[in-house]
Amino acid sequence: MIRLTGVSRSYGNGVHAVSSVNLSVSAGERVAIMGPSGSGKSTLLHLICGLDRPSSGSVTVAGQELAHLDDDARTRLRREKIGMIFQTFNLLPTLTALENIALPLRLQRIPRREAEARGAAMLERVGLAHRRNHRPDEISGGERQRVAIARALVFRPPLLLGDEPTGNLDSVTGREILELLDSLQSETGSTLLLVTHSSEVACFCGRVVTLRDGRIVDAHSAGQEPQA
Repeated sequence: MIRLTGVSRSYGNGVHAVSSVNLSVSAGERVAIMGPSGSGKSTLLHLICGLDRPSSGSVTVAGQELAHLDDDARTRLRREKIGMIFQTFNLLPTLTALENIALPLRLQRIPRREAEARGAAMLERVGLAHRRNHRPDEISGGERQRVAIARALVFRPPLLLGDEPTGNLDSVTGREILELLDSLQSETGSTLLLVTHSSEVACFCGRVVTLRDGRIVDAHSAGQEPQA
């Protein structure tokens, strides 16, 4: 599902956010990306979903090498194949919770009634049916996180990328979200790549990859001790 070969991303100010990363993620796999702040985790996600371009190396997602896609094709890939949970939520402030969740379906030209019905069902699954008509500035940070998760899941994407998906949630709600992700994967066979600082999220995943200073310094199966 994902293959990165010799991927680096540098910026004009001399910052090397990602350096010579090689990573393969199979379809249906769960992988946690861990590492200290500033290690390149979020940059890696942006490269995989095509929101950023590598300075060198190649990124292939769902059989498509991103360097060969123009901007429209990258947008279609994200709309059809990739669910994104952003650390900063990226909800549209003028839309209600329900409208935000239904938006990916509407962009796929699914009729409004069906899109909103599916959005309402997903709101129910994240425990926010009572917030369907509230806008982002009318709900808490944890609730905005759950809306963002519901939006990413509503079209049952084959690939889900999450940047600290449980980072703004209490422990009980965080476990409920992991159960929801587990259920989604059982239903669809989705591939999950989750950036996290949470040991619970890491244990939920089958493999843990650790970044430091933009490089992969360790990769091990969840439950095993990392290499020294």
